[in-house]
Amino acid sequence: MKFDKELASIHAYLCADGYVIKNPKNQKHKYYHIGLRNNNELLLKNFREHFKKVFGVYPTITKDKRCKIQNKDIYFKLTKDFSYYSDKWVIPKLSKEELKCWLRTYFDCDAWVQVQKGKSRSIGLESINERGLKQIRDVLQKEFEIHTSNVKKRKNRNIWYIYICGKSNLLKFKENIGFLHPKKKARLEEALDSYETYEWIIPNKKEKLLEFIKTRGRIRNDTKEVRFFSIIRDNLLKLKNKLIQYNIKGKIYGPWKNNKGRIYYCLKLKQRELNKLKVG
Repeated sequence: MKFDKELASIHAYLCADGYVIKNPKNQKHKYYHIGLRNNNELLLKNFREHFKKVFGVYPTITKDKRCKIQNKDIYFKLTKDFSYYSDKWVIPKLSKEELKCWLRTYFDCDAWVQVQKGKSRSIGLESINERGLKQIRDVLQKEFEIHTSNVKKRKNRNIWYIYICGKSNLLKFKENIGFLHPKKKARLEEALDSYETYEWIIPNKKEKLLEFIKTRGRIRNDTKEVRFFSIIRDNLLKLKNKLIQYNIKGKIYGPWKNNKGRIYYCLKLKQRELNKLKVG
């Protein structure tokens, strides 16, 4: 196949959430199915428009969130050089602009965006196709200077995953690849906006300090603790020193590393200690 941006996107859709299948050899009834399963209507319509532009026919969007078509000639065009099975697909040889379309489409289908302000922001991707995931990692780094975590295997599962972390990498992803999926696009913006400030401003007034603790702290009921997390140790040190003024003692732990390789720290306080901050 001679690739352009639209066909690159179709290929990625089929690798991520699609299927290109025919009847088993021992079955008399012949069929040649091509389709995309996805809950997002915008992605289904995007696949449909690309398909029309490349192959001249519109697939049908069904009520069960599929965009599908039966066509023998298109089936053989698509499968002449490529497999779309989830554990066998490979990225074709594409230009940089075509790679942008392929990656955007694949991430639209299979990626997720995590936002935990002050602790972790990341784009995650997983697949049973270790080779394909390594291809994605290598293309991101070589063509777009976007660094990911190493390809790792889930415990007790035949699934591999990577993460894109750090403001510079997330910004490069947005500028070079981005999302069409509206919710993922908004989450990426939220992740980048959350980098506006790293430094905590610790309130001086008791009332404001109590509000700050309620907002930032996480209660651990089994240990009767309140925990504060930050990627900057000095934030926790400043809070710890402020609380000492009220005879509230805490301990800072870390550096710890989360499963995406990001370093963070933790300040632990006993819940009962915060009674010393009661206002009134």
